[in-house]
Amino acid sequence: MDWTLELVVLPVSDVDRAKAFYADQVGFNVDHDHRVNENLRFVQLTPPGSACSIAIGEGITDAAPGSVKGLQIVVPDIQAAHDHLQSHGVDVSDIQVLDWGHFVYFDDPDGNHWAVQYIPYRQQARNQ
Repeated sequence: MDWTLELVVLPVSDVDRAKAFYADQVGFNVDHDHRVNENLRFVQLTPPGSACSIAIGEGITDAAPGSVKGLQIVVPDIQAAHDHLQSHGVDVSDIQVLDWGHFVYFDDPDGNHWAVQYIPYRQQARNQ
């Protein structure tokens, strides 16, 4: 049986600000933005090429805004990812080169923390 992770809920304080950040600055696709009623709004965004999306909104979680840490996206080119984030106004870290991958880090406007990883051995295997 396959188990697929397809949605991660992020707690945010301002849905419109977070939607603009993820769509306009980070580059996620806006899948939908639906207000179910006055207490429930659901916005789903997906990183290009990903099978897993994030959800932000009103009435979808009682977690504190900014409390999610440890989210990670994997990219085929860490320099391009860094440059994209930086050129779109995201406060992104310098590239950190470790034995198990190359990383950059950023926070959304509420402080939810992201890592972006490049895994060199995956790219090397694809090139062989």
